Amino acid sequence: MTSTSASRPDGIAGRIRNAASTLYSDNQTLITDMLKAFNMMKEFAIDLERENQFEMCLGDAVVELLEAYEDCKCCSSAIQSVGNIYQPGTEKLLEDEFTKLKASSSSVLQNHPLICQFCEAVWNVHHAGKPMPGEEQEDIVMTSTQCNILNVTCSLIGKPITELVEPVRSLDCKHIYEKDAIDMYMKSKNSKCPVAACPKIPRPEKVVCGPTLHHDIEEMRSMSKQTAKADTIEDVTVPLDDTKHSG
Repeated sequence: MTSTSASRPDGIAGRIRNAASTLYSDNQTLITDMLKAFNMMKEFAIDLERENQFEMCLGDAVVELLEAYEDCKCCSSAIQSVGNIYQPGTEKLLEDEFTKLKASSSSVLQNHPLICQFCEAVWNVHHAGKPMPGEEQEDIVMTSTQCNILNVTCSLIGKPITELVEPVRSLDCKHIYEKDAIDMYMKSKNSKCPVAACPKIPRPEKVVCGPTLHHDIEEMRSMSKQTAKADTIEDVTVPLDDTKHSG
């Protein structure tokens, strides 16, 4: 009898962990779908701006989507936390965790990195290379995507982040690696992050492909193409200017 009653809390905790794992996975899928919806809305806004038909109501809809996106991320983190720390008698744990995470998240949604990406994309349709209203030129050099991606190459294999076959990101230090390379590194060494000067120690359960990683990499790839195009235009125009002055 004692053995049965003693094992019952462990059984409940185990079921909670399994349920949390399933809910977390489902929530990650929802977060990914929200990012896809955001990308579709951004492309639609760009098309409208090209035709000079963009309306701010679409921007308001993006803000509402990102409000739900942030809530979903907090909920996902809360579910994961509950699965790890649940003990019988903590019935309001999920609600408490969500409230705590929500309070610690950014309250100024207008400064959200994805909002910045949306505004930059629309602005660049007719004003590429020019500072947005209220910004100096140097302020727009550091884009929201660059803030999300801390290392542009995998320090283990030397490839650019945009060329990795299976990218993963450390939840602790936010650095990105090729999955096979970092897996082998973590198995062979109990050492700090391979990125120079990073003191964090990568752990297998914390090095994952989260729902925003592919979105961030795709934004970086798009930004690199735009930069390359601008550099090509500049290289073409400089000799023409020199010829004009020499004549």
